[in-house]
Amino acid sequence: MKITFFARLAWRNILRNKRRTAIASVAIGIGLAALIFTDAFIEGMKSNMIHSATASFLGEAQVHAPGFRESMDPELTVRDLADVVKRLKDDPFVARFALRAAGSGMITSTVEARPAVVYGVDPGAERHLSQVDDTIREGSFFDGQSPEDLVLGAKLAKTLEASLGDRIVLTLSKAGSGEIAQELFRISGIYEFGIPDLDEGMAFVRIDKAREMLGIGDGCHEIALKFHESRNAVRKGLPLWGDLEATGNEALSWAELLPQLKAVFDMTAVFLAVTGLILFAVVTFGIINTLFMSFYERMFEFGVLRAVGTRPSAVRRLIVFEAGGLALLSLAVGAVLGFAVTLLTARTGIDYRGIEFAGATVRDLIYPRLSPDQFIIYPAAVFLFTLLVSLYPALAAGKLKPAEAMRRSL
Repeated sequence: MKITFFARLAWRNILRNKRRTAIASVAIGIGLAALIFTDAFIEGMKSNMIHSATASFLGEAQVHAPGFRESMDPELTVRDLADVVKRLKDDPFVARFALRAAGSGMITSTVEARPAVVYGVDPGAERHLSQVDDTIREGSFFDGQSPEDLVLGAKLAKTLEASLGDRIVLTLSKAGSGEIAQELFRISGIYEFGIPDLDEGMAFVRIDKAREMLGIGDGCHEIALKFHESRNAVRKGLPLWGDLEATGNEALSWAELLPQLKAVFDMTAVFLAVTGLILFAVVTFGIINTLFMSFYERMFEFGVLRAVGTRPSAVRRLIVFEAGGLALLSLAVGAVLGFAVTLLTARTGIDYRGIEFAGATVRDLIYPRLSPDQFIIYPAAVFLFTLLVSLYPALAAGKLKPAEAMRRSL
């Protein structure tokens, strides 16, 4: 028999019981829609968390002298800085970069003293790379020209019992000699990221002032990078990495700077796989139940077909075609439903703002991200899985004996 004959016959059989077919199609379709939406949500969440972690202050990648991140030794400045800066300016993948001087110091107010990491920054470069200026709660982010301006986190200001305009003593250790450098600063801005480590453990001064106190001349300890396309930050084959390492420095992407975040993303892949298995299990029982109900209702027909000489392979093929037709209906329902729900939430966003997870705080709405793969891979997997599952009732139908089938159906 030709394939078209089986397709027409299977389609007619599917539409015999429209209510059952509709219920089964919707059930399977909802499973597919849930899988599409879950994938889109996870992709949106990953993009949101990467942006929150990198755009706040970290950057999408950083350049340091080897060993600086572990020791914060002020002597470990970026090697061959002029060559590194030239390479970054000429690289077509790099959109922005900012030089920073950094050191562990002590911040003292009139009532309290606290250790903090002090960053010397170029305000103009930081405005295009980080979000510190966007999180200013009081004052400004170095709007004036005073070299004594200092910006610190809200929690640190509260601990120091200091407010905007108060005088603060900053103590740092000079590179090489280890001598203590102390300067009097005025709080010109207070920021609040909503991230504890940033809000209570960091302070910012102008980079020239930090260089002077640290005794590093025109050097810097860190260069934060931002790419035209954020995905380039984790491209291992990017020529930039080799060029920077050739200068004797270490260049690390956000995935290496935040290994806990990457580990979470790896876990989400496992979560999605488990979710898919659960949904496929639901689909399995739905398909088997539907096909067996149809099979037992038409027991007499199958007995007649076998009695007039229809081969077992033809009966099995008919069952598989019916499962394929049911799968196509389900895919249409699932694709439409998944697209509609995901598109709606992609426009409105899902509010998880303020939740901290793996060192990253969600600061914006999460927008699920649609992709063509979601409407190719998952429907194809459901279709093939449906055909595979249908082999069980198909084998049962193929083993049917004509006399027994007609007698059981009376």
